[in-house]
Amino acid sequence: MNAKNHEANPDLLTRAHLVPFAVFMGFLILLQLASSLIGWDHPDAPWWRQDPAQWVYPVQTIVTLGFLVRYWKCYRFDWSLKWSLVAVVFGAVGIGFWLLPTTLYDAWGMQGEATGWLKHLGFAARREGFDPGIFEHPMAYWASLMMRFLRAVVVVALVEEIFWRGFLMRFVIDWEGDCWRQPFGLAHWKSYLLVTGLFVAAHSPVDYAGAFAYGSLTYLLCVWSKNLGACVVMHAVANLLMGIYIMTYGKFGLW
Repeated sequence: MNAKNHEANPDLLTRAHLVPFAVFMGFLILLQLASSLIGWDHPDAPWWRQDPAQWVYPVQTIVTLGFLVRYWKCYRFDWSLKWSLVAVVFGAVGIGFWLLPTTLYDAWGMQGEATGWLKHLGFAARREGFDPGIFEHPMAYWASLMMRFLRAVVVVALVEEIFWRGFLMRFVIDWEGDCWRQPFGLAHWKSYLLVTGLFVAAHSPVDYAGAFAYGSLTYLLCVWSKNLGACVVMHAVANLLMGIYIMTYGKFGLW
């Protein structure tokens, strides 16, 4: 969609940037309900009751991806090799900050729950969480793992950057007018504080410090590059590296 169409269809643009995110978040609410109503953490429970995320996440991934495809022409990524390479570095550094606390937790031989400032910085074992090892059959295991990576590396990277950077940064600056007239990546203290703050709040308390560091770096890349594609690449690289780290060290609580 060209610049002229961007100005001519503000309602369509708003739906395109909000609906996939809303659908994605709706499935997280469904997961909460499913875990409360049918979840059963017992060895004799079927897999879909032991960990409802094993079926909620794949459905969430497919449905959300469908909405992204539907609205694809409404997004302006402006893919750039230069900024994509810069984004790879930002993604590696950003996820490095995120993973540092749990890495130091192991390196320092810590056990149990951290206290004080270490707890607030996210020092924890992070062992309990989404584990494809719940499946004994190799095909089921690899299907679960592949869908988890598809969700994290593709769907999450697109949905969150389209919403946080593509829409909300503009909306915060010009919520009473036509926010789509605002250029992408316009720096403003309100957009930094609100978007980064909400990004942090959307995660668990154990991830607050990492999310703040990562969100701040993403904001910097956004206003520096003026390139939504770069933000998506940064997010995709960060989640890919985190997924590899999780599977290597058994830190399933990170996702």
